[in-house]
Amino acid sequence: MDIAPGTVNPAQRNEEALRFLLTRRSRPPKTLHAPVPDRAGLNEILTAGLRVPDHGKIEPWRLVVFERAALDRLAREAEVYATAQGIDPGTAAKGVSQFAQSPLCIAVIASPKPSEKAPEIEQMLSAGCVCLSLVNAALAAGWGAAWLTGWVAHDRGFAAKAFGLAPDEWVAGLIHIGTQSAEPPERPRPDVAALTTWVAE
Repeated sequence: MDIAPGTVNPAQRNEEALRFLLTRRSRPPKTLHAPVPDRAGLNEILTAGLRVPDHGKIEPWRLVVFERAALDRLAREAEVYATAQGIDPGTAAKGVSQFAQSPLCIAVIASPKPSEKAPEIEQMLSAGCVCLSLVNAALAAGWGAAWLTGWVAHDRGFAAKAFGLAPDEWVAGLIHIGTQSAEPPERPRPDVAALTTWVAE
């Protein structure tokens, strides 16, 4: 079969995957609740989530899965820490609620490795890819999911203990997964034409 220039072999086009990517939508964490994936289902999501660009195959990331009891503990610890540090009550509450309300959370820990091939910026970007890949894998598996950060991820004094960070590690994202209780509304999407420059020669 002859394929016209500028077109792809129809056998190589994955319509279902394209439809998913063109319509994907993170679910607001406050709409997520139990049940959550079982261990087998979550392992599938984790396996898919780690299939990301990784220059030199150095795996500059790791995952920490927090189940319900562990999230309750983190919520208490975050509340105590925020009070002791004088964090604004509204800001503090947002961080605490991430743990108090989440049915399941995966912390993506950026863990850069010494490498002559992959500069740290590439390793950082790879960790970001894991965050999005986990969200997409969870959505594709039929669950609701969202990627958050906030002070609980960025405040070193809290995050180092909460997530067991080594000195050179940091939190790339907190991926919340559960059953969605409401369909999220669509929102304005980027204007591709306004954000794209074409260079022909």
